[in-house]
Amino acid sequence: MNNIFKILVPTVLLLNACSKDDPITAPPVLQPSKGIYVLSEGSGGNNSKLGFYNIGNGTFNGDFFRQQNGSDLGQIANDMIQYGSKIYIVMNQSSNVTVITAATAMLIKRIDLVNGATKRFPRYAAAYKSHVYISATDGTVSVIDTASLAIVKTIPVGANPEGLAVSGNYLYVANSGGYNATPDSTVSVIDLNTQMEIKKIITGTKNSQRVEVNSMGDVYVSGYGNFGSIPASVSVINSSTNTIKSELGTNYNYPFFRLYHDVAFFYNNYGGSGTAKVYNTITNTLIRAEFITDASIVTTPYGINIDEENGDVYITDAKDYSSAGSVTSFDKDGKMKFSFSVAPGINPNKVIFTR
Repeated sequence: MNNIFKILVPTVLLLNACSKDDPITAPPVLQPSKGIYVLSEGSGGNNSKLGFYNIGNGTFNGDFFRQQNGSDLGQIANDMIQYGSKIYIVMNQSSNVTVITAATAMLIKRIDLVNGATKRFPRYAAAYKSHVYISATDGTVSVIDTASLAIVKTIPVGANPEGLAVSGNYLYVANSGGYNATPDSTVSVIDLNTQMEIKKIITGTKNSQRVEVNSMGDVYVSGYGNFGSIPASVSVINSSTNTIKSELGTNYNYPFFRLYHDVAFFYNNYGGSGTAKVYNTITNTLIRAEFITDASIVTTPYGINIDEENGDVYITDAKDYSSAGSVTSFDKDGKMKFSFSVAPGINPNKVIFTR
């Protein structure tokens, strides 16, 4: 399950028209209206799910991918992003990127991420100028051309890369070293014009996991530590100089976070009190020590996403990691608006909004 259970092996929105190479498909069973795609990671078997929540009537289809395509999604759905008219789903243990139409969730193509007969085990995705970049456990970032849906390059980076994000013409990749005796503490910098790694930045964050960028171009990197003697922490990189700007250290010791309009939501998916700390990345001040301001309870926050249209915050809840999870919508002030089970989905980790 995600990064907490490594034994399972292992966002950028731009306008892009539907490629002429997209195959012609039969009409789907259901055309989604305004709603939410929910990706559930699963629990290690072939039980990853893509569900759809209809905001208009409050109904949820927990296995929408199967309904639309007549097949299962695969094993360990780790991440998904929308880029133009397509959604790219990163399938970790299946070792592919499953590409679907954003409008109907109809399958376009499964892109295998392999090195010969060896799986790469992809982790996370980011997009930039007609390419989607995929980090993989084998120490690489694969480059997918969004027109041909083919891998056009594989870039070596650091050990066991995880999250990645774009700032300017650079891609920043968190190298976790999560399978090494000593975790990594570097961030690879890839020049997106040449698609080559140009630098590894040493940070104070061990076992790096997630990367986000604010409006000033500051690159925030969070990490797990080693779940014991090395605590989770956060480092900040100046993307103009590609040097360390500051270390938030263990004051924000939640290894995952989401950044929206320069506000970071730090959360912890491997135990501990609280749901999310809210932090202003411009003023470098804590807004709230706890995001939720009513009596709502999120047992195990597993993902945070924000609706760009209204600023509503959606928190996915993994519960006990083995039973059906849930998604809860909050307004920007931390008050619950609605909640729903993602059954039969287990470990929901990402949502995408449709209009």
